[in-house]
Amino acid sequence: MKRSLLSALIIGLIMGGIVMGLHVSGWLLRPELAITDILSRDGSANRLVSDKAQYAVVFVLAVGVAWMTLATSRRGRMSGIVGILLLELIGTAWILSLYRIFFQPLPALSGTALGYLTPLGFVAVFGYLQRRRLREPKPKPEPEPVVVATIPAPSVSAPPVPVPEKPRARARRGDPAGDSLARACEVTAVVCDIANKHDLADECEPAVFAQITEKFLAHATEAFRAAGAYIESAGGEGVVAIFGFPESDKEHAQKATRKAMALTQSFTISNKSAASDPLSNAGVHCGVSSGIMIMAPVKNNGQRNMLATGEPVELARRFCIANRFYGSRVLLGPRTFELASKILVARPIDFLSGVDVRERHEIYEPVALALDASRDQITRRDAFWNGVVLYREKRWAEAYAQFQNARGPEGEEDRPLQLYLRRLEPLALQLTNTPLDE
Repeated sequence: MKRSLLSALIIGLIMGGIVMGLHVSGWLLRPELAITDILSRDGSANRLVSDKAQYAVVFVLAVGVAWMTLATSRRGRMSGIVGILLLELIGTAWILSLYRIFFQPLPALSGTALGYLTPLGFVAVFGYLQRRRLREPKPKPEPEPVVVATIPAPSVSAPPVPVPEKPRARARRGDPAGDSLARACEVTAVVCDIANKHDLADECEPAVFAQITEKFLAHATEAFRAAGAYIESAGGEGVVAIFGFPESDKEHAQKATRKAMALTQSFTISNKSAASDPLSNAGVHCGVSSGIMIMAPVKNNGQRNMLATGEPVELARRFCIANRFYGSRVLLGPRTFELASKILVARPIDFLSGVDVRERHEIYEPVALALDASRDQITRRDAFWNGVVLYREKRWAEAYAQFQNARGPEGEEDRPLQLYLRRLEPLALQLTNTPLDE
């Protein structure tokens, strides 16, 4: 935050100085005269906005636009905001001309445009230099010269001289990028865990529970690695997989969601044929969240590991646990839903508090892939979505009717739908005072 603000101040000072220099030197005189003729053709303006006020506006706009551009990770969308701001400046100049006040908008327009384009160029050049630096092979350290001492050697043998390891030609997918620098990147984190592991731990013998956990960890880890994910951890708290690292991938949210849906289905199908009852009843829950994470190589007790920290893992773990309450299998965060909505048919479930209790994140349940979704699934999804909107507006009877329309074929289990129906049934009955069919 502070670094972005400092960079924005520097960019604003430089760009504001350039615009002011062009204005004073007369380089902008011709376009300024053309704009003056358009805004004040009859010369009726009797008041002018001073140069000092214009310079202040240029500086504020350049700093503000540069700071917003550097602070956000979705810089492409900033172009629309900047375009609206440019139109507002032109509109402001025109409105002031109606009141016989002349405001020259060209310096402000130039400062705004440069305040947006300069950070984009800075980020592009910095990213290119960083990628080039990562691609350059590091020189091997030269061996230290061996000094032969004249003092007799002790009877204890000297430790062997360590031989420097040869750098790997290429890091495999799913392995830490050992020699890479620390970087912040947008990724998608998936937390996958056994759905009813606490019940299984109470019902099963320790050896049986360990067998179930071992099979789950092996199955999930292999599936995620095959999809190109980096395995951050795999243990008693489930498997944490990160898509979009170490190789950047713009479709990380789509791949993560698709793999989470496939994994929950494949694990359930593979366990149905199991000989033991506990294993046949075991299911898998997944939470998926996208956002910025910091990935950095660290050393711990002489071993090199990868530090992966950020809000997406925390939120994905919350979403994974929330499946137990809502009866779903996979829950997505808002950023994941935004990035993967084109390939999904999904529905809103509820709001969950984030890492900061003041934040609330809307969670979504994927129903099916868009290419595989039937017309009936889309219709029922729309009815469920309308029911959630009406439920939040406290229109109980209308919400209950929409959720009834969202029912699937007889015998199909839809636990999130049943949860909303149980909530609404007493409220709807109280309002209508008429019996409603189950």
